[in-house]
Amino acid sequence: MRPFSYERARTPADAAAAAARTPGAKFIAGGTNLLDLMKLEIETPPHLIDVNGLSLDTVAPTPDGGLRIGALVRNTDLAADDRVRRDYGLLSRALLAGASGQLRNKATTAGNLLQRTRCPYFYDTAQPCNKRQPGSGCAAIGGFSRQLAVIGGSEACIATHPSDMAVAMRALDATVETVRPDGATRGIPIAEFHRLPGDTPHIETALEPGELITAVTLPKPLGGRHIYRKVRDRASYAFALVAVGAILQPDGSGRVALGGVAHKPWRVEAAEAELPRGAKAAAAALLAGAKPTPENAFKLPLVERTLAAVLAQAKG
Repeated sequence: MRPFSYERARTPADAAAAAARTPGAKFIAGGTNLLDLMKLEIETPPHLIDVNGLSLDTVAPTPDGGLRIGALVRNTDLAADDRVRRDYGLLSRALLAGASGQLRNKATTAGNLLQRTRCPYFYDTAQPCNKRQPGSGCAAIGGFSRQLAVIGGSEACIATHPSDMAVAMRALDATVETVRPDGATRGIPIAEFHRLPGDTPHIETALEPGELITAVTLPKPLGGRHIYRKVRDRASYAFALVAVGAILQPDGSGRVALGGVAHKPWRVEAAEAELPRGAKAAAAALLAGAKPTPENAFKLPLVERTLAAVLAQAKG
């Protein structure tokens, strides 16, 4: 790990201003992803800004009947919150499907959203990776790609976003609240928060330099059946090969978002009109334009079968 300086922020605006003063600075809360990458010298921030003391660790109702989740709420606490379990069951189930109990005890809401979108070649500093070194190439293209993206990728990157929580947030139409270095605030719809790789896969979110997440807000509850099904190589502590997060109504309508298939949580609102027709039609619409590799082409039928299981569970 390379040397770095450290400070504790007093307010969210101070934290954002401190990050803007030092190019390459990073915020640290749980550190479950950042510290691992620093030990491997994949991330080499010259300065860390500790945001754990900013009192952003509460869950509170919003005036319109939704829920405001502080950026520092730990994943374990969020999954166990009575209001989340009752009204946003998809979010609770997705959180419990992620990582391990020990990591969920440390990981934060904002940190979960900001996990690096990555693949095995991202971790291997002997291999080219456009995320680590823009313009160096993508070793995953033509390499081992079983776990990687089948849709939304580019000639520069085919990595997949690892978060389960973000899949639920996408289906729930969450909004990410932030503060900028000048103290101004804004709300970013979750649909616009994560970026597709294009020619700049190292730029993974819509955040500006120094911008700090302060909360995530959920709209008022949708009702219906909330189901999260994750297909993976082992029963715990593994990223999804395919994940389906769904909110389904008695008439067959609903929302569905996918994990494990793209550079960001994958939702195609227009495809949701096909849900009443069944998994085959909905999956075909969700994955229109998919470009799998020979090693991960199995994900296409796996999405359909996983979605079929979700629809059957909802009816049952």
